[in-house]
Amino acid sequence: MKIGERPFRAKQLLRWIHQFGAADFAVMSDLTKSLREKLSTIAVIELPRIIADHVAEDGTRKWLLSVGAENGIETVFIPEASRGTLCVSSQVGCALACTFCATGKQGFNRNLTVAEIIGQLWIANKTLATVNDGDLVQVNKSVTNVVMMGMGEPLANFENVVTALDLMLDDHAYGLSRRRVTVSTSGLVPAMDRLRERCPVALAVSLHAPNDVLRDQLVPINKKYPLKELLAACQRYLPAAPRDFITFEYVMLNGVNDKITHARELVKLVQDIPCKFNLIPFNAFSNSGFTRSTSEAVRNFRDVLMQAGFVTTIRKTRGDDIAAACGQLAGQVKDKSKRTARSMIEAAQ
Repeated sequence: MKIGERPFRAKQLLRWIHQFGAADFAVMSDLTKSLREKLSTIAVIELPRIIADHVAEDGTRKWLLSVGAENGIETVFIPEASRGTLCVSSQVGCALACTFCATGKQGFNRNLTVAEIIGQLWIANKTLATVNDGDLVQVNKSVTNVVMMGMGEPLANFENVVTALDLMLDDHAYGLSRRRVTVSTSGLVPAMDRLRERCPVALAVSLHAPNDVLRDQLVPINKKYPLKELLAACQRYLPAAPRDFITFEYVMLNGVNDKITHARELVKLVQDIPCKFNLIPFNAFSNSGFTRSTSEAVRNFRDVLMQAGFVTTIRKTRGDDIAAACGQLAGQVKDKSKRTARSMIEAAQ
């Protein structure tokens, strides 16, 4: 939308909204009075409403945000000594139906708008800026990293997610580096190629299995884009990536995908791809049908990968006492997935 103003005014608006957290045009003092009045008649700065705000014992914070029509999304902030990571949602629910994920069990309603995606970062920055709790343990109380790993498949909401990423990276908005913004995908191969061309941030791939037979069961999108196609897309992504590796995420499911034979198969699968592994202990939710791998099984699995030369970390479970851990985000979803799942995947192609 063009409103007849000079381009530098857009940069001023970005700074006021995203850097200073202004939600009222009237306070934007370096804009002309006429522009402020014009903006107030044609635009509104509207944010998702906070329904609930919970803080876990470990300091992890989860917001439940209303996005209308009785739908809610969840956003999680994870503070650490050297950084603060915000886990951002991209959809109301998810149609990809990964069997170990609480979001997938909720079904799918719709894609989030650009405003609803970037609004999660706005709310987190604004809320965290008011925190002064005198913690004895010093942790980062500001957002330094963003991971698109909340509710939904980010690449199935491609245009809105990428536009939000542009704002995260813009020096006049949030000014994050590409290395500090990560998009996680279950493997929408055409959209991975589009992301490489359009906005190549750090990439994490939800792998979770070393062969197509098992991955078909755990990550159903694998039936459309099997491992051979997925790994080829990872190879294509690497030259444009801000880091020189792909992160593979692997949830550890007791007796399902956590055997030594699985680890050895995984080594052979990715031996030609510069990568690191993030092993994720399964986080339980109601009626999941899975249990968490034992600590010994996770360590043995890690050791096989590390002995093969792969950097491998075991993700520390954060916020599970408030259902904020990986795979637990569910929000409030009015399921419409029977009508929209196919069109959602087609839109990502």
